[in-house]
Amino acid sequence: MANPYDAIIIGSGAGGGTLALHLARAGKRILILERGPFLPQEKLNWDTSAVFLENRYHTTETWHDKDDKPLHPQQAYYVGGQTKVYGAALFRMRAEDFGVIQHQGGISPAWPITYADMEPFYTRAEELFHVHGDLGTAPAVPGGFASSYDPTEPFHSKPYPYPALSSEPRMAAIEADVRKLGIHTFPIPVGLKLNEANPAASKCVRCDTCDGYPCLVHAKSDADINCIREIMDLPNVTLLTNSRVLRLLTNSAGTAITAVEVQHTDSSAPATYEAHIVALCAGAINSAVILLQSANDKHPNGLANGSDQVGRNFMYHQADALLALSTIDNHDTYTKTWGTNDFYFRDSDPAYPFPLGQVQPVGSFHHEMMKGDAPPLTPGFILEGMKKHAVPWWLTTEDLPDPNNRVTLRNATPSSLAASQPGPAGPHPDSGVSPSNQSAAVTIAQPGHIKLSYTPNNTKSFERLKDRWVDILKQAGHADTSIPFHAYFKKRIPLEGVGHQNGTLRFGHDPATSVLDIHCKAHQLDNLYVVDASFFASASAVNPSLTIIANAIRIADHLLAEVLT
Repeated sequence: MANPYDAIIIGSGAGGGTLALHLARAGKRILILERGPFLPQEKLNWDTSAVFLENRYHTTETWHDKDDKPLHPQQAYYVGGQTKVYGAALFRMRAEDFGVIQHQGGISPAWPITYADMEPFYTRAEELFHVHGDLGTAPAVPGGFASSYDPTEPFHSKPYPYPALSSEPRMAAIEADVRKLGIHTFPIPVGLKLNEANPAASKCVRCDTCDGYPCLVHAKSDADINCIREIMDLPNVTLLTNSRVLRLLTNSAGTAITAVEVQHTDSSAPATYEAHIVALCAGAINSAVILLQSANDKHPNGLANGSDQVGRNFMYHQADALLALSTIDNHDTYTKTWGTNDFYFRDSDPAYPFPLGQVQPVGSFHHEMMKGDAPPLTPGFILEGMKKHAVPWWLTTEDLPDPNNRVTLRNATPSSLAASQPGPAGPHPDSGVSPSNQSAAVTIAQPGHIKLSYTPNNTKSFERLKDRWVDILKQAGHADTSIPFHAYFKKRIPLEGVGHQNGTLRFGHDPATSVLDIHCKAHQLDNLYVVDASFFASASAVNPSLTIIANAIRIADHLLAEVLT
């Protein structure tokens, strides 16, 4: 049967999973192509050494950096994508983030849409991903509700759908003491299925293995559990796992996608699939890779690359984790309950009139995470003792778009290498058989095929943010000293830590300076949409996941109303 699908969705993460849910529930015939398997539900989900030191749930692919040095990305190829291992902090971008902001390191450009355009979709995204939060007691403002906690919080048309998480004793004490110094704190919006009012009905058990771990009890809101498993058994949905997209094929004029070429791990020859539209949702890096691999005579520099912007303006935040050490024991289990945006738009020093960024705790911390930075042969009991007196903080400063920070390929020909990773293959894992000892076949890029060139920017503001927060903690009596917590993301969230990747296929009104239009359709192709973090025009200084989800809902509405009628 020719063209059996209304839409092919490539990738099942925050963007692809959300888009698939909405199109499927509208009755559209969709094919979901996911290059990995289902992530296994196994005891090792909560094993710190397996997750952080052995990289059990990260790809074995080898990319290269700007100096052609090997790069081992912390990329998760599973149903649900990066949301399987994210920290579930689901922030709205600030309203000002959609406009031009002057940073010490340069300009954060305006988006072609406004916060008001996105607000209804943020609200729906929070409902879909079970977000817990609290706006406090601030009076209503035009358009909805403000926050009495966080002066930077934009208006909400509705309150958060679920109550904020409570703080355990150590975090509650720190919050009380920093508030005495005049710091505004706010409950962090998180996507956890925790019911503190009725613990017996709660999926979440408030464990100490959440932030960065897969969830063993499926209590973290991710694109697999909240989206794909809600629709995968519908008759209008086909899900193919272990299926890596190699390239997109166009008509002779180069104006539309005619087929998607796919390498299945159980077949030696690629297969092709057709649909009315194609939605590329492989993540900012791999979506750019697929377009570059799809070069043809009408698109010699890569598909949709008439602007020479495909792969450019890669961003992933200036970010680091910091351990605050004190003589006070920390027995809290889950710490990601409050943060501050007091430095988001300004420094406390008027002589430095630039934004710094956001402060939030790391949700989970174990002494094994410090092994990468500890001196050789440091006894485990020393690290464990440090852990008992430490509170981990996560600091983020905006990364600015730079056309030289980009994704390129060694050559445009797709290449594959046989590999394996944990997980049961197929769309319906047998719940009667433990997947712990199963290994799924996957295809990955040949070493060095993908090059990720990146030079840090806006770093002065990031260093000032760290100094400001350490000073606040010391004044509050909660930091006798501090050390960089690099081991959490293996030597600082260098290029390996691509969880916040965005910006490689920016959207905009002008085809000469952008890849996508405001509906995330490629300017040069009639039926190609990109629905992941690639479309970001700027990165802001908050976690990107909720914006990806909200935008996917926005694009789904557009497709259902204007395209797939």
